[in-house]
Amino acid sequence: MPRFSVIVPAYQVQAYLHECLDSVLSQSYPDLELIAVDDCSPDACGAVIDEFAARDPRVRAVHLPENGGLGPARNAGMERATGDYLVFLDGDDTLTPDALLALADRLKETGEPDVLVYDYARTYWSGETVRNRAAAELGEAGPAPFRLADRPGLLNLLMVAWNKTYRRKFVERAGLTFPPGYYEDTPWTYPVLMTAGSIATLDRVCVHYRQRRTGGILRTTSERHFDVFDQYDRVFAFLDERPELRRWRPVLFRRMVDHLVTVYARRDRLPHGSRTAFLRRARTHYRRYRTPGAPVSARARAHHAMVRFGLHRTYRSLRLAAALRRRWTRIAGRLPRALGRAALRLHYRVQRLLPLRADRAVFTVHGGRGHGGDPGALESALRDLAPHLRTAWVARPEYHHTLPSATARLVPGTAAHWSALARSAYLVTDADVVPGLVKRKGQVVVQTRRGTPLGHAGLDLLERPAAARGTDFARLLRGVDQWDYVISADRHSTLTWERVCPGRYTTLEYGRPRTDRFHTATVADVARLRRSLGVPEGSVAILYAPAHRDYRRTQPRLLDLERLVRRLGPRFVVLSRAHHPHRGPLEAASGRVLDVTGHPDLTALCLASDVLVTDYSPVMFDYAGLDRPVVLHIEDWEAYEAARGAYFDPRAFPPGAVAGSADELIDIFATGHWCGARSARLRADFRARFCAYDDGRAAERVVRRIWLGEARPAPVVPPGERRPVPSAVDVTGPASLTTVPPQQPAGLRTVTDHG
Repeated sequence: MPRFSVIVPAYQVQAYLHECLDSVLSQSYPDLELIAVDDCSPDACGAVIDEFAARDPRVRAVHLPENGGLGPARNAGMERATGDYLVFLDGDDTLTPDALLALADRLKETGEPDVLVYDYARTYWSGETVRNRAAAELGEAGPAPFRLADRPGLLNLLMVAWNKTYRRKFVERAGLTFPPGYYEDTPWTYPVLMTAGSIATLDRVCVHYRQRRTGGILRTTSERHFDVFDQYDRVFAFLDERPELRRWRPVLFRRMVDHLVTVYARRDRLPHGSRTAFLRRARTHYRRYRTPGAPVSARARAHHAMVRFGLHRTYRSLRLAAALRRRWTRIAGRLPRALGRAALRLHYRVQRLLPLRADRAVFTVHGGRGHGGDPGALESALRDLAPHLRTAWVARPEYHHTLPSATARLVPGTAAHWSALARSAYLVTDADVVPGLVKRKGQVVVQTRRGTPLGHAGLDLLERPAAARGTDFARLLRGVDQWDYVISADRHSTLTWERVCPGRYTTLEYGRPRTDRFHTATVADVARLRRSLGVPEGSVAILYAPAHRDYRRTQPRLLDLERLVRRLGPRFVVLSRAHHPHRGPLEAASGRVLDVTGHPDLTALCLASDVLVTDYSPVMFDYAGLDRPVVLHIEDWEAYEAARGAYFDPRAFPPGAVAGSADELIDIFATGHWCGARSARLRADFRARFCAYDDGRAAERVVRRIWLGEARPAPVVPPGERRPVPSAVDVTGPASLTTVPPQQPAGLRTVTDHG
C-alpha cells in the first residue's frame, strides 16, 4: 500500500501533461502511485499517459469511454486508489520539488489527520510566480491537528481539491465524491472541511497552479457556468441532512454570494445575453438560502444588494461610470505629469548655470535604495573625516528610514534632487550610469562598482546575450566617460574593470569600503542584528545567497531550505536572500527559514550570520574578509558559465568546502567540513588573493585621497593583525564539527577533491 495516491485527470492538456506527470514521478519521496485518468480527451493525453505507464510501474493508466468532466474523472481515480492519502493534481499543474516529502513529514508530525491543507502559487506564462494571498491562514503555530471550528479562516482559502491531501479511509467512510459539471470542487471541499475530525496545515507551496493564457475551463465562455447554482444546491442539501453543521450556514451563504458575483462579473465566463438570466437565478438562490449571521464588509453589502434585488441594469450603469471615471483620471493625470517633467528639465538647465558647491557631495546606490554598500561606507567616512563637507543621499521614500540624520534626504526626480545633481562637486554611486546627468566641468564622479567580478561584466557581455539582456552598451560607455575614479577591491577587479569598462578614470585599488563595518562592528551590534532578524539565541545562522541566473527567466530555488534545516537539526536557521524579480514565494516558510530577500543591507546580514552558503554570488568575496566559514553549493556550473561566462572557476579556488548537490551540502555540515581546518586553510588562501586591502580602513583611504588630497594612502593593516568581529556562535568548537548523522549518497565528492 503506497503512502500517496496522486490522481491526475487529463483532458486537452497534452502540452502540459508531460511536465505534470514528471513533477510527480521525480519527487524525492517515492512511496506513491500515480493514477492518470484520460477523460476521453481528443488530443494526445491518452498516449502520453500510456507512455508514462509503460516506463514506470507506479503509473496506473485509466481511459474513460466518454468525457465526464473533472468530477467523474477524479471519482474514477479514487475507485482505483490504494494509498493512505489522496492527492489531486490537475493535468496542467505541477507539484513543487520535495512536496510529497514535506507532506509526509507534516502528516507524521500532526498524527495522521483526516485532511492536510497546503499552499500553492500561481504561475503565469510570463514566468511570474505569485503566492496565494491568503497564505497567512496556513500558519503552523498552535496546536495541530484541529477541527474547522478552531480555524474557520480556512474557509477563506480557494475552495479547490488540489491544495489538500485526504486520508482515504476518511473519504470512504464519509461517502464523499465529486459531482459532475463546472465548479465541482465546491460541493467537495466544504463538506470535507466541515466533517473532518482532524485537520492540519502546511505552510509550504506544494503546487504550482498554472494560469494559462487560453484554454482554461474557467476562462471558457459557456452556459455551463450556470452549473454553479446546482453545486450550491448540493452544498446546502448536505447541510440540511446534518443539523450539527447548521452553524456553518451563514458563512457558506456569504461565500456563495461572493462566488456568484465573481462568476457574474467576469466578462469571459457568461455568454452574451445571459447575464440577466444568471442574475435572476442568483436572486432565487439568495432568497432560498439567505442566512443572516456572518459579517459582511461594506463592499460586499453592495454585492448582496445587487444579487438580492437582481439589479442588472444598475450594476451595468455603475460599471460604465467606473470605467469612464478611470479613463478620465488617466487622461487628466497625463497633462500635469508632462508639464511637471518639462518644468524639471528647465529647472535642471537653470541650476547648471549656477556655480558648483565644492562642499557638497551626493551619494546614491543602484535602484534608489537606502544607505548602504560602498557609497554608504564612504558617506559615513566623509562625515567623520571631513565634517566641513555636506552630504546628501538620493533614495526612494520607502528607504529614507535607513538614512543617517546628518545627511540630507533627496527623492529621485524632485527639484531638490536635480538641484543637487547640478551643483554638487562630488557624485558617488555604484550604478553604471547616473540617469539624466550632464556632467559639468569641475564635477567629480566616484564609481564604486557593486561587487568583485566573477561572472563576465561590461563589454565582455557583448558575447553573452542571455546575460546582457537589455544592456545598452552605448549608454554604458557614455556613463564610463563620466567616471573620474573607480574604487577597486583587489588586483583581479582592477584588471577586469579597466578592460571591460575602458575609460580615462583613475583606479583606486584600496579595498571594499562596505566591509569596513566587519572590523568596526561590535559583538553587541551582531547580537542586536540577530534579534532584529528573529534569529534564536544560540542558533547557527546560515546566510543563503545564490547568484542571479541570467539564463533563466525565473530564478529557481536550487535548495529545499525546509529539508535542509530539518536534516541539520534544531540548532540551525537559514536566512534566505534569493533572487526572484517577480517576488515569487518561498517554497517553505517556517520559524527556521527566514526570508530576508527584501532586507536592504547585505552587510548587516553577513554580520548576523555564522556561515555563508552561496554559488557564484560576489558576496563570497566580502564574506571571506569577515573570516567566517563559506560553503559553495554549485550544481549548474556548466549552464552558468555558458550563459554568463566566468573569469575563473570557483571550484578550483574556493573559499571553503564545495558541494555539488543538496545531499553533499548536508554531508559537509554533518561531518563538520564546513568549519574544519581544511576549509579554514582554503579561506585563508582566498582572503590573501581577494581581500588584501579589506582591513577596516578602505573608506578612509578613499576619502583621504579624493576629498582631502593626500597622495599616499593610509597603510594597510597586515592580515595577521586584523580582527573582524566574531560571529555570535562559536563555530570552531568540537560541538560544531558534527551536527547531524552524515549521509553518503552515490558519487559523493568531499571537500578534499577541491584542493
